[in-house]
Amino acid sequence: MPDHPPIVWLIAGLDTAGGAGLSADQRATEAMGAHGCPIAATLTAQHSRGVEAVFPVPLDQLASQVKALASDMPPRVIKTGLLGSVKAIQLVAEWVDQLRAQAPTDVEPHRHLAFVVDPVLRATAGGAPFADPAIVRAYCEYLLPRATVLTPNHREAMQLVAASGLQPHSETLPELAQALRRLGARSVVITGGDAPLIGADAQHSLDWLDTEQARGWLTAPRIETPHTHGTGCTFASGIAAALALGHVEADAVVLAKMLTHDAIRHAHRAGTGAGPVKARRGFALGPEQGGAPLPLLGLATDLPWCLTEAPMHHRGPLFHPFTAPPDGLYGIVAEASLLEAGLRQGLRCIQLRHKQAATASAQWAQAIKASQAYGDALIVINDHWKAVVQADTPRPLGLHLGQEDLLALAPEERHQLLAARHRIVLGLSSHSVWELARAAGCGASVIACGPVQPTTTKDMPWLAQGVDNLRWWVANSPSPVVAIGGLLTPDDLIRFGRCGAAALCVVRGLGQSEAEVSRQLPALRQTVRQSRQGSLQDTPSLPHPVLPW
Repeated sequence: MPDHPPIVWLIAGLDTAGGAGLSADQRATEAMGAHGCPIAATLTAQHSRGVEAVFPVPLDQLASQVKALASDMPPRVIKTGLLGSVKAIQLVAEWVDQLRAQAPTDVEPHRHLAFVVDPVLRATAGGAPFADPAIVRAYCEYLLPRATVLTPNHREAMQLVAASGLQPHSETLPELAQALRRLGARSVVITGGDAPLIGADAQHSLDWLDTEQARGWLTAPRIETPHTHGTGCTFASGIAAALALGHVEADAVVLAKMLTHDAIRHAHRAGTGAGPVKARRGFALGPEQGGAPLPLLGLATDLPWCLTEAPMHHRGPLFHPFTAPPDGLYGIVAEASLLEAGLRQGLRCIQLRHKQAATASAQWAQAIKASQAYGDALIVINDHWKAVVQADTPRPLGLHLGQEDLLALAPEERHQLLAARHRIVLGLSSHSVWELARAAGCGASVIACGPVQPTTTKDMPWLAQGVDNLRWWVANSPSPVVAIGGLLTPDDLIRFGRCGAAALCVVRGLGQSEAEVSRQLPALRQTVRQSRQGSLQDTPSLPHPVLPW
């Protein structure tokens, strides 16, 4: 986290009821840990039942507010809500361009200044109109081409696409999001919390996420309450604040979804209509500490498997459960002979990561045979899902997949994997918050958090997770978490062993020969046992960013 809160300009409407607009924006940015600067673009006369009047702020007054802040408090992110006039929209676009022009030549414009556009085109509660056709067209012409993240609801997305003249193949959320990205928005989230969008799943709010990092249905349990005033503002401002803290778009959206879910859960009555949602710090500390549940992210255009393949409200493993090894050690080796050496020394959770295609089949067969000889051990095959699905074994086998491999599966291959889920212990890698949400949505038996330390085993863009992110993963994951990456020394094992992970993955530390494995394994097992006896690290309020952008 930065030494001081990053600055977010909030250019929106003033809600006299204190529920939406700048009031919600301010609560959300503070809850996320950013500093919000409220800039009034419109004044409204409204209460909990609707909007009676809208008064756009005179352009010179709006310009004076922006100019004053620019001289002393330049923003990391600008977030817009209700703007109220075409001239206000044009002014915002001019300032986005002016501030991005100050970016160093080696810095991408969206990184220098992120821009979150919440196209407030009508009041949910009804009343005075917020936007005429000219305003909608101005959004398409001036704001969408500059947007880092666009957050319309379904109706607003359709209005924007219609005003642009584009003809999407359908009005489904994925098609609308693609159309909006063609209009220039870098990332789009179409929110669906106001109505069930597909199937009969009224138990979950479903948003469609379309970013450079990830696409898919992002879901959370629906909270039955009439008090939802300010939900859209909270979500968009949460994204803006997370971007200001350094998170990429997909991670920012997942964190904002958690913030919004928690804010709805703590909403209260104020007046005779819909009461305001209340964003608060601590929303992401994990369910056991009163935080929001981790949203579930679907795979490709599938809903999360936990929603479609399991009883309603299921959270947690969909595949065969993972049982943590008694010593807390998860070994990873490149040869079946090393796997057998580890088993002989008492290792009871071990993965074969064999990358040579010419000898892979023989290696898998040897590992699968070993699983029958050591009935109390979990043998895991890395990547080669067909070998595990087709194996005829009396006990469950482990399968570990990277998320690139998971995404590469064709629909019929995903069906084969799901059909065998009751006899497969599925492990999925996760390097970011959105990958954690996707692994949870797939119902993984165990989720790997990594790299917890810098590692040369793989060439990866990810920053090290560290103790803080590992602890956050453990607190928020609905499945057991194992730590992987750069665990080489006894001190490494002790520090990370105190984070509450189900196991620590050791790769190079096991050795490269049968003799080395036999010699080094007893001391490793003893060190991990000792680390698990220490006190747990505190859960951070938020994870730190994992991708530089």
